[in-house]
Amino acid sequence: MQELGKKENDLQTMMPKGFYTCVKNLGIKDETLDFTVIMSSTVANAAAMFTQSKFCGAPIPIGKENVANGKLQCFVINSKNANVATGEEGIRNVQEIVNLVAQELAIAPENILPSSTGVIGHQLPMDKIKNGIINLKEQLVEGGLEKSAQAIMTTDTYPKCKICKVGNATLVGIAKGSGMIEPNMATMLSYFVTDAEIPAATLQTIFKEAVNHSFNMVSVDTDTSTSDTVAIMANGLAGKVDIKQFTEALNNMSIDLAKEIARDGEGATKLVEVTVNASSSFAQAKKVAKSIVNSPLVKTAIFGKDANWGRIAMAIGKCEDEVDLNPENISIYFGETLIYQGKPIDTVDLSVIQEYLENSEIQIKVSLGLGKEEATVWGCDLSYDYVKINGSYTT
Repeated sequence: MQELGKKENDLQTMMPKGFYTCVKNLGIKDETLDFTVIMSSTVANAAAMFTQSKFCGAPIPIGKENVANGKLQCFVINSKNANVATGEEGIRNVQEIVNLVAQELAIAPENILPSSTGVIGHQLPMDKIKNGIINLKEQLVEGGLEKSAQAIMTTDTYPKCKICKVGNATLVGIAKGSGMIEPNMATMLSYFVTDAEIPAATLQTIFKEAVNHSFNMVSVDTDTSTSDTVAIMANGLAGKVDIKQFTEALNNMSIDLAKEIARDGEGATKLVEVTVNASSSFAQAKKVAKSIVNSPLVKTAIFGKDANWGRIAMAIGKCEDEVDLNPENISIYFGETLIYQGKPIDTVDLSVIQEYLENSEIQIKVSLGLGKEEATVWGCDLSYDYVKINGSYTT
């Protein structure tokens, strides 16, 4: 597996075979990019996971239905409007967009996965979107996924795009997400494309595993989005690859994108990584780690560079239904510094912790002293800017 750099020429010259994009501004909200199409020249094996929110966006049920047979050919995504809580009209609008794109690209509408992200509770500006879809096929370019990553942004401060080689094949992933993030069996918005030949059943299995250990381990503000979608297309044009190598590449890329989302959390100044080990189960380790990374008191302490490890202890302790947790067996670390082991470590110099908290990446490690399972989650600190951003952003 060869991981490529972030240089734009990597993204232009090393794109997977047979993938084309169109990126444009339709004027949905402002003059920034707000619409992208990502299309394979052939029908591809595909897999996808979606939000479990009961208030899911109008594109979600259509996307679920279209990917159910493990085949897709096109992603169609708009930003700046989530098409959530828009009733039957919202669903009809999605279907009309899918049908129009299918007609323009001469592909089957059931092979299109639609997504929307942005403000909730407003109908899509259909006249603008329909005008933008006219002559879509003539506007497709080979590659261009770095621009697609820009087009799906909302409150993100930078586009998130990764690329790597696996044998003769190439894997590219893009993602967006900055707030309203604690995924549940899905992610914010993230799309992967590859020219590797991967059987549909295998793709579904390894993709679900990658998502569960990456995007599902991220939390910025504990709010599960109404529009979470993660999807992959594998068109097979580069031939077969070593499945083990591809799985490793997909896992690593998913984790990298998940960490970028946490790092770019609304108002964030620090990436926070919490690892809980010596747990009796993965589920327990994940629950405790999420309790820590989601705690407003822990997050604000990290923002304020306050070496208040008692807030970590509090976050562990509120996992009340984990009856086997015993403070006497628990160890807590800031970075590599042990600060609690059944009791406070009196010799710890808190100024060392405060100096560590000056870093842009903070690691918290907790050992539960119960078993051999572990989990790592990612989040961010909680700053004044989070309140400013969300106090002025219409949900």
